[in-house]
Amino acid sequence: MPNFCAAPNCTRKSTQSDLAFFRFPRDPERCQLWVENCRRADLEDKTADQLNKHYRLCAKHFEPAMICKTSPYRTVLKDTAIPTIFDLTSHLNNPHSRHRKRIKELTEEDIRRIKERRLEASREKSQNKENEVSEGQDGSADKDDGPALTPEEKELRDYLKSLFEIIVVIGKQNIPLYGHMEVGEEGECFTPSNFQALLEYRINAGDEVLRKRFEMTAVNAEYCPSDQQRKILEVCEGCIQEEVLQEVREAHFFSLVTGDLTEFPDGPHVPLFLRFVDKSHVLREEFVEFLPFEGDDEALTQRLEAQVNEKWGLNMEHCRGQAHNSSGVFACKMKAITSRLMEKYPLAVYTPCSTCALNVYLANNLLLTGVQVVMSTLRRIGLFFSKLPQLQAELEHAISIFYQGNEEKANDLKEICRSNWTERHDLFELAVDLLESLLLCMDCIHDNEDQKWSDQIVNDAYVISESLADFEFVVTLVVLKNALSFTRAFGKNLQGPTLDVFFAANSLTAVLHSLNEVMDNIEVYHEFWFEEAVNLAAAMEIPVRIPRLFLRKQRTEAGVEIQPESYFKEYLTVPLVGHVIQELKDVFSENHLKALKCLSLVPAVMGQLKFNASEESNADLYRNDLPNPDTLPAELHCWRIKWKHRGKEISLPSTIRDTMQLAEVKFFPNVYAFLKVLCTLPVLKLENTKCEAAWKRTRAYLADTPVNHRSKSLAVLNINYDVKHDLDMMVDTYIKMHPEQESESLV
Repeated sequence: MPNFCAAPNCTRKSTQSDLAFFRFPRDPERCQLWVENCRRADLEDKTADQLNKHYRLCAKHFEPAMICKTSPYRTVLKDTAIPTIFDLTSHLNNPHSRHRKRIKELTEEDIRRIKERRLEASREKSQNKENEVSEGQDGSADKDDGPALTPEEKELRDYLKSLFEIIVVIGKQNIPLYGHMEVGEEGECFTPSNFQALLEYRINAGDEVLRKRFEMTAVNAEYCPSDQQRKILEVCEGCIQEEVLQEVREAHFFSLVTGDLTEFPDGPHVPLFLRFVDKSHVLREEFVEFLPFEGDDEALTQRLEAQVNEKWGLNMEHCRGQAHNSSGVFACKMKAITSRLMEKYPLAVYTPCSTCALNVYLANNLLLTGVQVVMSTLRRIGLFFSKLPQLQAELEHAISIFYQGNEEKANDLKEICRSNWTERHDLFELAVDLLESLLLCMDCIHDNEDQKWSDQIVNDAYVISESLADFEFVVTLVVLKNALSFTRAFGKNLQGPTLDVFFAANSLTAVLHSLNEVMDNIEVYHEFWFEEAVNLAAAMEIPVRIPRLFLRKQRTEAGVEIQPESYFKEYLTVPLVGHVIQELKDVFSENHLKALKCLSLVPAVMGQLKFNASEESNADLYRNDLPNPDTLPAELHCWRIKWKHRGKEISLPSTIRDTMQLAEVKFFPNVYAFLKVLCTLPVLKLENTKCEAAWKRTRAYLADTPVNHRSKSLAVLNINYDVKHDLDMMVDTYIKMHPEQESESLV
C-alpha cells in the first residue's frame, strides 16, 4: 500500500516518487515534538505506538543535514531528527477547500511550552556529550579475555541474527522470498516481498532490535536489499551444507547420487545427494545442493568434480559409487559424465539407484523416442491421479467395468492403484492390464458430461488420452513389458534383503543369457509381441499404423510399402533389447559385481553358503581401503570360523548394519572397513523410510514450488529441515565473509 504524508498541505505519497517516508518515532517525547511541529490537533490524542504504526512524514519536512543515505537502498534519519519544514499557509489561498489535515492554531501558552521543551532538550544534549568525554578519559581498556563487543557491534549481531532467523523460517516453511507483484496503473507495486513483510510484522510485534534499527528508516525503503538477502541466503545454505558435509568427512567413504534434471529461474539444475554411513552405523542419503547443469560433458564433469573436491572439501578418491536417476537426453549426458569419472576414479562404480525400480531405471535410460513418450506419459498419469481422490474413484469405476467377470483381478488392480504403482518393479505389466481402463477413465473425464471437472483436469485428461490412443504407445508398452520381464525378478532381488542381493549379483549371467537368446531369435519373439499389441489395440479400437513422423521423413519408393510389423521390429524391438543388454553390462561392471559378491561377509549369507565362500579373490578391489591389508586372509579365516561355531547357538546377523553394530566387530578391523565401504553402494536399499526423507522432501519441494519461486538456497533449508542450524555461527560467518557490510552498518 502507498504511504501518505501526514503533514498539512502535503499531498505526496510514496508510490509517486523515490522520496523517502519516515515513521513517527515510538519514543513519546520525540513523537510529541513531531506532532507539535506538524500542528495537527487530531494527532494529539493518539499514542506514540499508534502514530508509529499508521502515520508517516516525507523527507521534504526535514533539514537535509538530518537525513543520511547509508547506501543506494537505505535512507535513514539521525536519532535527533525533528521535522521543521512545513507549509502552514497555502490552504488559506483557497478558503473553500475542505482540508482533511486541519491545522491547529497555537496559543501563547503553546508557544511558551514549545520553547521551554526545546531549551531543555538542548541542555540534555550538552550534558550527554560531557558525560561521554568523561567516560572516555576514565575508562580502562585492560581486558583479559580480548576486546569486548561494543554496543554498536552487539546491536549489529542481534540485528543480523533476526535477519537469519527470518530467512530460516522462510526456507524451512517453503515461503517464496518474493510475493505477488501487482502493478497498478502508474506502474507502482503494491505488494512487498515476503521477507519485507515478515520484517515489518516482527517490528510491529515488538522486536526491539529491528524496531530500533529501522525506526528512522524510510518506510518505503527496502529494509534488506536484494543483494544483502542474497548474501544471507548463501551463508544459510553454506552453514546447513557444512553440517551435512562434516558427517560425510567423518565417514570417510561416500557415494554420489543425482536426481533428474530440474528447472530453476536461472536455468536447469541437477540435485546432488551423498550416501554415507554415520557414526551410528546408519546408512543415509542426504541432499546437499542443486548444481547448475549447462555446458558440454567435459565442462560438466569438471564442475561436478570441483564441487566435490574444492567446495565440499571431500575427496573423489574416497567415492565408492555413483548413481544417476535420470531420463531421456539428460540420461545420455549423465552416462558420459559417469564414464569420465570412472576413467579417473575406477572405484567410483556406476550402479542403479536404490530409490528407483531397476526396470523403471532401465527404461528411463533407453534413448528411444517411443520409450521416452511412454515413460513421460506414465509419470504424468501418476501425478494426475494424485491430485484429487475423485479421480482415483473414477479410475476404479473404469476398472470395474472392464473386469466385470473377474472380481478378484479388479480388486487387486484397485488396491495397487491406490499406491505409487508407477514406481513399481512390475510397472509395465500393470500398465498393460490397466490400459483399457485408463483410456476409458480419461475419455469420461474429458467428456465431462456432469460438469464436475475443472478445465485444467479436463485438458490434462485429453493430453493423456491422446497418448494412450496411439498405436506406437501401445506397441512400445507391450515390448517393454515383455523385454523387461527377464530383469523384473533380478531387479526386485537387488532391492531386497542382503541375501537376495548377493544371489542376484551371481545371477546376472543367467539374465544376460536369456536376453541374448531373445536377440538371437528376435523374429520369433517380435512376432508374438507384435500380435499381442495388435490385439490390445483392436480391443481399444486403435488403428494399427506406422508413426506419422516417420512417414513424413522417409519418402519411400513408389510401389514399396513398409509394413507396421517390420517397421516396429527394426526401429523398436531390436534396438530396445540391444540397449537393455548393453545397459546391464554398463551398470553391472566387473568391479561392481566384485563388490556385491563381498556381501558374503555378512554372517547370514556365509551361513547360506555353508561357510565355504572365499572372499579373498574379490577383496583386492578395496585393499587400499583396509587398515591392515596384509592380515586380511587370516582375519577372514577367523571371521568364518567364529560364525560357523556361533551359528549353532544364535540367529546370524542378516544385514550389514546389524553386523556393524556387533561389539566384537572391532576385533576385525578389515572386515569392518569392508562392510562400511560396501554399505555406501547406491544399489543397496536404504534401511528405513526415514533414510529416504531427503528424496521425498526434494520431490515435494519441486512439486509444490512453481519454477519462478524456486531458490536453490531456500531449497537447501527446506529439504534439510531436520538439520540443526546455529544462528550465531551464521552471523559469525556472514561478518567474516562481508566485513564491508559490518563497517557500513556501524556508520
